[in-house]
Amino acid sequence: MNDDQLLRYSRHILLDQIGIEGQQALLDAQVLVIGAGGLGSPAAMYLAASGVGRLTLVDDDTVDLTNLQRQIAHTTQRVGQPKVVSAHTTLADINPDIEVIALQERVSDARLAELVAAATVVLDCTDNFATRHAVNRACMAHKVPLVSGAVIRFDGQVSVFDPRTGTQPCYSCLFPQDQQFTDEACSTMGVFAPLVGVVGSMQAAEALKLIMGIGASLAGRLLLLDGLHMEWSSMRVARDPACPVCGDESAHCALPV
Repeated sequence: MNDDQLLRYSRHILLDQIGIEGQQALLDAQVLVIGAGGLGSPAAMYLAASGVGRLTLVDDDTVDLTNLQRQIAHTTQRVGQPKVVSAHTTLADINPDIEVIALQERVSDARLAELVAAATVVLDCTDNFATRHAVNRACMAHKVPLVSGAVIRFDGQVSVFDPRTGTQPCYSCLFPQDQQFTDEACSTMGVFAPLVGVVGSMQAAEALKLIMGIGASLAGRLLLLDGLHMEWSSMRVARDPACPVCGDESAHCALPV
């Protein structure tokens, strides 16, 4: 790190759990953020500010006026722009020293596998089960940690699925890919704006911890937020031995903690 970087990241470096080694790990990391909307905005902004050296943003959508209530990486002047282009501008303003790659595309399984294989950590900031399962399959296949978040109405959730240990569950253990789940779009159901900031920021925090190897991640736990009453709850999630994505000999359960 040069003198400017030592100053920029000094408040991280002061933390015993991070120090220069941890900050260097962030600078050397590559993070893939899929979705540049409500969750992807705060997640990417904190990752950029924290000094993640290379951020790849994937989203095929454009900025709409209805996005601006919660998608804080975008501005009124950028309505109509690709979200990844708008987010790239925001992240470059936050931290011009990092590399940001903006991909305006809906990735196929093959393309997703290519992007995931190059990543240190993946953040799923999407809003539909099909994409979440595709991202999960790619992460499990390439043994790359996945940080997943979701928000609808006043409810949020976040978890980590880490295949590196060989004992943790994957997203499909929690929401089996062969079962039918209804995608609830905020365009019809609504979403309380600050909750995407809370959950997206938590996704960034989990990703940073995974990169630096500090603390305990949310792997094996699903953290739930009732934003209307501001109550948190947590559920343990174990690996499903019959899961077609990551199954092994352990039992599956979801128990309150």
